Amino acid sequence: MKPVRLAAAATLALPRWALFGLGLLYILPGLIGRDLWKEDAASFGIMWSMAQGGLHDWLAPNLAGLPLADEGPLAFWLGALCIKLFGWLMGGAMAARISNIGIFVIGTMSVWYAVYHLGRRPEAQPLRLAFGGQPEPGDYGRTLADTAMLIYLGCLGLLMFSHETLAVTLQGSLVAYFLYRAVRYVETPSPRNAVLIGLALGALTLTRGWLTPVTLLLALMLCSRFLALPGARTLAHMGLAVACAALVGALWIVPASLLLPPGSAPVASWMTWNLAQIGPPTWLALKTFLRTGIWFFWPAWPFAGWAIYAWRRQSHLLHIVLPLSFIGALTLLIVCDPQPENGDLLKLLPPLAIMAAFGLPTMKRGAINAIDWFSVVVLTMSAAILWLFWVAKLVGWPAKAARNLLRLLPGFVPEFSWLPFIVAACATIGWIFLVQWRVSRQPSVLWRAVVLSSGGLILLWVMLLTLFLPDVNYSKNYASVAREVAAKIPPGTDCIDTNVGLPQRASFAYYGALPFSRAGSAPCRLILLQDSVKLKDEREKMLPHAGASWELLWEGRRPSDRDERFKLYRRLP
Repeated sequence: MKPVRLAAAATLALPRWALFGLGLLYILPGLIGRDLWKEDAASFGIMWSMAQGGLHDWLAPNLAGLPLADEGPLAFWLGALCIKLFGWLMGGAMAARISNIGIFVIGTMSVWYAVYHLGRRPEAQPLRLAFGGQPEPGDYGRTLADTAMLIYLGCLGLLMFSHETLAVTLQGSLVAYFLYRAVRYVETPSPRNAVLIGLALGALTLTRGWLTPVTLLLALMLCSRFLALPGARTLAHMGLAVACAALVGALWIVPASLLLPPGSAPVASWMTWNLAQIGPPTWLALKTFLRTGIWFFWPAWPFAGWAIYAWRRQSHLLHIVLPLSFIGALTLLIVCDPQPENGDLLKLLPPLAIMAAFGLPTMKRGAINAIDWFSVVVLTMSAAILWLFWVAKLVGWPAKAARNLLRLLPGFVPEFSWLPFIVAACATIGWIFLVQWRVSRQPSVLWRAVVLSSGGLILLWVMLLTLFLPDVNYSKNYASVAREVAAKIPPGTDCIDTNVGLPQRASFAYYGALPFSRAGSAPCRLILLQDSVKLKDEREKMLPHAGASWELLWEGRRPSDRDERFKLYRRLP
């Protein structure tokens, strides 16, 4: 017996304007008005180098002359193209983040349409009620799709990375698109859908290598066998998909191999990086996955787990088999990564959100109400705390809150701005009306269980990136240090050697226009070193080259960072 019993009143679709507004509130804060942060500065540096350079820079991704072709070029191509188109209008950093809007739209729309098509299938429909009144397949599919989108937007992991110009961000959205194409292929096995699957696989290959697309293809093949699709036809279609993926990958691999000098071709290092991403499962990778996944996949994983339990008595369910196959395959790939990264978990969010949408209709009313009240209490208290700290930093009361906040930002002078205050105030008023609607009307719509958690999370994000944006910019960017270094560079300097990290290199090149040396070039007269003020052993510090005399031109660090230190030296004649 099916575990879902719903009346038509429970499948009222969320208004399109509400979905559109939530999407804008989600993606725009964090893209508009922020400086170049340390977290995505390295990726931006590659995009900036492409936009300012020539064909060599587009085929061999590099950061101010330092080769970095490990992941693949597609995400950087998109950012560099946006810099070319819009950099003159809004600056390079903001222009590069325009690509995130398109990436976000691809991911959310793919999740929505995948669940919409799955929800309309006969095996996913609720039980027919004795006297009628059950929802129509299309209405049920739209309601489930709205629910899946809200769950997807409510995941903490997506919030962390969707505003950063990273390859893993594009990878997550492309996985969502692949899942949508897989659903359409199972529904209508055709060469057209196979070609579109191949395009998704090729784009994933150019984004972060071939391991993820190969894993997804194998999972889809396994899923097709479990669903008893015709074997010969499926194999032929998957062969067509592989051919299309190879053609997409060749758009970069062939020109990079033929047009670049043999020593600078990035394909070999790209292949080496791919092979280094897989190995035997380790306890470290499993522990990292479990410890991080608990909050990264919240609230999708409890609903997805419940979906498996609730639908356990049914067989050959596409809405369970398909996402579960991809979740299992991608989880195995992640725990086999010798050096797991949090951002790589993004590719698990789409299948988890899709399966979670089918777990929500099977939950008891008491559990849904508990989720609602938990969201109301926790998120409202969090918003109140943010308002309290904002008032404290401006007026100095409560004194303890002001002292604790400003202690993290030595030298920072808070200022009041009307526009951020109005945006945060409107978002807070909207949250109050949302809570009042949920509490007073007691709606029966299916998505009521997740609209509060997603809306509250978006409220906190909007408040953080409006009321506290100057604070975060002050804490996370290197603009002031880069300009200090640039002011100490002697006129006529054509190159600078350095050991600084990738984010620092990108920030100094962008904000200070420092001419860093390219790989393999002759030693420069200037050297910019990065070390730590906490190191006690002099042998561990990055000192200038031995055997030469050096003059210290400048020493400094960010006021908000008590560990990093930078020194600029000049070689004496």
